[in-house]
Amino acid sequence: MSNDLSEHTHTPSLSADAQEPKELRYLAKFLIFSVVSFFVGTVHGVLQVIPAIRAWLDSIGSPYGGPGHMIDPLAHAHINLVGGVTILGMAITYYLIPKITHKPIYSRSMAEHSFWWSACGVSAFYISLMIFGIWEGNLWLTNPEEIPAIHRFYGPVISIAATALAIGFWAYLANVLLSVKGLYKNS
Repeated sequence: MSNDLSEHTHTPSLSADAQEPKELRYLAKFLIFSVVSFFVGTVHGVLQVIPAIRAWLDSIGSPYGGPGHMIDPLAHAHINLVGGVTILGMAITYYLIPKITHKPIYSRSMAEHSFWWSACGVSAFYISLMIFGIWEGNLWLTNPEEIPAIHRFYGPVISIAATALAIGFWAYLANVLLSVKGLYKNS
């Protein structure tokens, strides 16, 4: 009996799937962004339950109103659910469509656009919510009369971030629908 494990290792034969990792490499950025978003969301969640921070958030209206709701729950939820879950869902969809349909996705370019618009949109959304939440929260406690002067910028900034996010989602939706178009015609 030999202790050599090499006789028990299986070397897969090279096939058409051998090129697959290179073709799917573009999905790595979706996965990396998802993991980073979950990390940021986890750190955010831990920080917001530290008693001093929780007391400050509660004093500025978290989670029900006032500037505190921008930090908790809005920013926290968006970085986890959109940055983490949705971007991960996009990667999974782009991976599975070719496996299930035996056809490539409709457009790799649209997949790239869906990533970059969504990633930039959710990042801008999160950062904007945090900046405005902290800025307005501090004013809420010190000079509440100054909040309207700052808050007038909130709508346009959030609208730009949300529009970028929407463009990414629409590119994703269009790409998925075009990829599966006609799938059941011949069934």
